[in-house]
Amino acid sequence: MMKAVEFHLPQDVDKSFIVFRETGDFFPAPWHYHAHYEFVMVNKSTGRRMVGDHIGYFEEDDLVFMGSLLPHVWVNDPIYLERRAPEKADALVIHFTDDFLGEDFMTIPEIDDFRKVLKLADRGMALRGETRGRINALIRAMPAQNGLQRLSSLMLIFDIMSHTTEFDLLASPRFVQNFHFDSSDRFKKITGYIMQNFDKDISLAEIASVGNMGVTAFCNFFKEQFRVTFVEYLTTVRIGHACKLLSGHDRNVVEVAYECGFNNLANFNRQFKKLKNMTPSDYRKTLIVR
Repeated sequence: MMKAVEFHLPQDVDKSFIVFRETGDFFPAPWHYHAHYEFVMVNKSTGRRMVGDHIGYFEEDDLVFMGSLLPHVWVNDPIYLERRAPEKADALVIHFTDDFLGEDFMTIPEIDDFRKVLKLADRGMALRGETRGRINALIRAMPAQNGLQRLSSLMLIFDIMSHTTEFDLLASPRFVQNFHFDSSDRFKKITGYIMQNFDKDISLAEIASVGNMGVTAFCNFFKEQFRVTFVEYLTTVRIGHACKLLSGHDRNVVEVAYECGFNNLANFNRQFKKLKNMTPSDYRKTLIVR
């Protein structure tokens, strides 16, 4: 259905799995997939993350676990992309394969509960609550640990994951079922353009030209690939960004609406309530209660 860049990850010969720190002005990896399972824990920076057909927002302590071959990308906020942030973007990442401890490791009875987690990870899992805090603490300690300590920490993470319900699944089941890796790169170009320009007016002719298509062909392609219209998808991205802005207190609802690409407050309120089952003001109140 869509094409993403396939990454082949380097691994030290004396280690069975990968732990590394990704740091710089911004996270550079494009929309991509790989054979490894992956934990991504954000230490510093903010932005949008796309996992399959899910778009969410990340900030400090965000933790996501993703299955093998699930396409994803972390896009930093403009302050990082434009190198104006007071600090570097920083994340800790763990990669492992299902046979990293031998071909039969994932079949042993002690791993039964975690095997169920691996199936859920096909859609991507955003961890929350106490579970996220416990796992983040283990991940932060891993870079300084020796081999056996590091392996022990990973096993503890597996155990925590095996007994938690504190997570949200990200990509839709249909995305996982229908994803293919042998089509054009139109998806990558189109979604990249939307992610960078959702706060502006994007005409059908403009976005169609990004995919090198006419308007009619683009509309058919988009509906087939995304299972929603372009306008519906763009609205979802904008409302997601609005939720992030509403979690702060430096903008009122009108400012949030215009910053997310809505030039009509009534339409913003209507679309927000349609997707979130509450008004923007009520959404902000629920955050205050938490």
